[in-house]
Amino acid sequence: MAQKPSIPKGTRDFSPEEVLKRNYIMETIRHEFKNFGFQPIETPSFENSATLMGKYGEEGDRLIFKILNSGDYLKKADKNAIKEMDSTALISSISEKALRYDLTVPFARYVVQHQNEIEFPFKRYQIQPVWRADRPQKGRFREFYQCDADVVGSKSLWQEVEFVQLYDAVFNSLNLKGVTIKINNRKVLSGFAEVIGAQDKLIDFTVALDKLDKIGEEAVKKEMLEKGISPEAIEKIQPIFNLNGNFSEKIEGISNILKSSKTGMAGIEELKFIQQAIQNMPLQTATLDLDVTLARGLNYYTGAIFEVAAPEGVKMGSIGGGGRYDDLTGIFGLKDMSGVGISFGLDRIYLVLEELCLFPDQIKASTKVLFINFGDRESLYAMKAVSKLRKEGIAAELFPDDAKMGKQMKYADKRDIPFTVLTGQEEMEQEKYTLKHMKSGEQDQLNFQELVDKLKS
Repeated sequence: MAQKPSIPKGTRDFSPEEVLKRNYIMETIRHEFKNFGFQPIETPSFENSATLMGKYGEEGDRLIFKILNSGDYLKKADKNAIKEMDSTALISSISEKALRYDLTVPFARYVVQHQNEIEFPFKRYQIQPVWRADRPQKGRFREFYQCDADVVGSKSLWQEVEFVQLYDAVFNSLNLKGVTIKINNRKVLSGFAEVIGAQDKLIDFTVALDKLDKIGEEAVKKEMLEKGISPEAIEKIQPIFNLNGNFSEKIEGISNILKSSKTGMAGIEELKFIQQAIQNMPLQTATLDLDVTLARGLNYYTGAIFEVAAPEGVKMGSIGGGGRYDDLTGIFGLKDMSGVGISFGLDRIYLVLEELCLFPDQIKASTKVLFINFGDRESLYAMKAVSKLRKEGIAAELFPDDAKMGKQMKYADKRDIPFTVLTGQEEMEQEKYTLKHMKSGEQDQLNFQELVDKLKS
């Protein structure tokens, strides 16, 4: 019996139309990356496990896809781990590599490994797939692309300002107006933990707080209690659960809570700098908003934290995120190398553009004109024109079979090819081409140069 074809959960095949739409998004992002002075790099799809493990927190580590060692991996397996049923020790002895979880940690590894070849500050962009062993759902896949831009070698807050502008530029170019660029600061979160006396539980505190918009206030408080944060401590930060108003009003609200925390106040000053800079250089269509619950649950952020929400009314998780990571390269031995970066969620952006019907019509068709096949003699005449059109930069093709004209026209219609060309006996004798506009049905008999001009217009 033939095997039923299938693909793993959380992965997808893409049709030609979907690939064209995805390319449109990536090309738009890539254009803005270049416009802002970022340079491209690429890193391997898998890294040494030691490079990735321990960089994303306990939750992140569980979502890393491990790769079994090649050959008879059980021969080198930790026998005590097998006997004791110790999965952690067993995995480390049978899996030395893993698929990359994101592009940021591999980038940090790249910077350290190639530090003598790089001019700092180093502005890089990277558009490649990543893998996470997550539970698949709408907008969440196990294999997906990230589009990242990072700067390392500068502590200047102007970099954060520039990334806010970059988000705005990309989404404006995609005609996705009304996105919200949420911003917070890890120092503010550390300040909250300091004020309530829970510095040793900072990660537990921030991971729980980051879920506020997903599970609600009561569930977040319950998780904090389960992690050993006292009811009295939670009461001290109660105002952040109901923080409202504009950016300045929110800053004032958290300043009252953090006035006794030097770290927290430093975070507030950084947020003020970014806000004031953006006020003096207004965004095109995006909105900058302070979200003090934003944590993103990652260990390596040390300053600003970003997350981008789709326009109001679109139910979708974040379509971008990032932040500053002052000590990330330190884990690979390169100290005092500050960095900041952002990421665009290609797949979620695709779903949002699709839902809002924002893809331009012209990206659907890759072929501009299809020549109808009337037989070998006519096809030779048509192919000579097809070859010359391609040299003019016009995507053209000949239907390969001498099929009924109705079938060929239906093929062009199904593929959204806007023009067809008829080259029968009459056209050959007059050295002309009959161009048909598929939507209007209008036909023109043209010489070759007129055909070129019409197709380019």
